[in-house]
Amino acid sequence: MNRTLTCIGCPMGCQIEVELDEAGNFVSSKGWSCNIGKRYAQEEVTAPVRTVTALMEVTDRTEPLSVKTAHPIPKGKIFESLEQIKNHKVNAPVHIGDVVIEDVCGTGIPVIATKNIP
Repeated sequence: MNRTLTCIGCPMGCQIEVELDEAGNFVSSKGWSCNIGKRYAQEEVTAPVRTVTALMEVTDRTEPLSVKTAHPIPKGKIFESLEQIKNHKVNAPVHIGDVVIEDVCGTGIPVIATKNIP
């Protein structure tokens, strides 16, 4: 079985052909032009991950805080993580890089601020 992916690892957008065995396990890939694409192709068919960005409410402020996961999380946890972020409030002041959620959805990955709120 084969899958065609468009790599999102760099601006090149390579078209990568991924070969899978009958059980859906990664066998090989071709069409990538860098090691980022090579790694992306294997991860995308075995354990896809994404960095999540969102807005979080700041107590006593109308302006929201922009946040992101510090590292990519499993793709299947995106909506659950967005719900956790939506239900979490942070107190000002907040600085870029501050951890606002220690462990999003049991992934072990923190959510960090991407904006300063004085």
